[in-house]
Amino acid sequence: MATIETNSELGQQIVEDAKRYVLYSWSVQDAINPIAVAGGEGRYFWDYDGKRYLDFASQLVNLSLGHQHPRIVAAIKEQAEQLATIGPPMASESRSKLGRLLAEVTPGDLAMSFFTNGGAEANENAIKLARWYTGRHKIVARYRSYHGATGGAITLTGDPRRWHAEPGLPGVVRMLDPYTYRCPAGHPDPCPVCSGAPHLEEILQYEGPQTVAAVILETVIGTNGVIPPPDGYLQSIREVCDRHGILLICDEVMAGFGRTGKWFAVDNWDVVPDILTVAKGINSGYVPLGAVIVRQQIADWVRDKYFAGGLTYSGHPLACASAVASIETFRDEGIVEHASELGPQFEERLRGLAEKHPSIGDVRGLGCFWGIELVKSRETREPLVPFNAAGADFAPVAQMAKAALDRGLYLMTHWNVVMVCPPLNITLDELDEGITILDEALAVADEHTA
Repeated sequence: MATIETNSELGQQIVEDAKRYVLYSWSVQDAINPIAVAGGEGRYFWDYDGKRYLDFASQLVNLSLGHQHPRIVAAIKEQAEQLATIGPPMASESRSKLGRLLAEVTPGDLAMSFFTNGGAEANENAIKLARWYTGRHKIVARYRSYHGATGGAITLTGDPRRWHAEPGLPGVVRMLDPYTYRCPAGHPDPCPVCSGAPHLEEILQYEGPQTVAAVILETVIGTNGVIPPPDGYLQSIREVCDRHGILLICDEVMAGFGRTGKWFAVDNWDVVPDILTVAKGINSGYVPLGAVIVRQQIADWVRDKYFAGGLTYSGHPLACASAVASIETFRDEGIVEHASELGPQFEERLRGLAEKHPSIGDVRGLGCFWGIELVKSRETREPLVPFNAAGADFAPVAQMAKAALDRGLYLMTHWNVVMVCPPLNITLDELDEGITILDEALAVADEHTA
């Protein structure tokens, strides 16, 4: 472990400057009180007072290889010394190699990549390409989704963060989510929403399938609850899309690159999307990077077409070099296999917590991607805090998260769901350390149950 040096005065100055000069996302500015992070290593980071935190959120579910992985840091340094930047019209070794590696690790015939600066831009370009390819304009997206904060991506997003950006991109229509714990259709047998095809077919009946370019969905719903689809759901959506000539776009910005115990979440159900969007875990976010990866049929179609899209930093050499190093590390260190092996360990420990804590209504997930849904009552399933809770309404979950943070555990929460998503190379001892602290913190949530 790296030497942790303290400098409380510097840490305080960093926080003061941040509050005065930095505009923070999705926050009431006067309410922010960020941690001044002095360093990190592996699954931990620490502040200028020397306090260490176990990162149970991988920051924003992106730090798949943990803090300061030496191979990625070395690759960035080496690339910076060789060629720090070059424009998109050129070819660079790291960009070309990354394109080839992505074709190797992605499922099926996904064959060609357009590189972006992150997940939102990947989704923006995916829907543009889908519209060009099909000649249609509508996009079907789901309500419990988050696809990014840029103009088009925030319209695709279903959760309330889109409200502030409306009216948004025209042509986006919505379908309900396969949320079995709170099924919007009441989960009859068979359920039209949770089985996928019947609900989508009804939406298409109203919208006209000949007008729909693509269905975009998070393969596993991320921020809005960590909700894996029921078995058969994704296959049925794929079949409906094929029947109507509609493209299937799977957003795996959060769920991709080993997070679910497979290289990509779609691999859990043997489905190949027409377009796969990725970011975050592609290089653990060490340098901003995303990608739009398309199947061979689309790649062949676009070769003699004018691609009306571009970014100054598309395929940035530093970003691509870090992603090459990341994929090679995944292979050499068995990261995906390790994440898969940890899946049952997470489930056993989290279900053990559910037996102890009445505030836990549901536990769900795959690999190293888990959600704990907090409730006031297991019988009624009333959420511990309301949908879109903020301020005093959010206090029960905020207090629980603070109790964890005070004990050295960094959590990510969204309304009444605690996301348990540590780096994929976490050890069992570190996992148990985090579960022990989470156990203690959940006692705070229990105080608010009926």
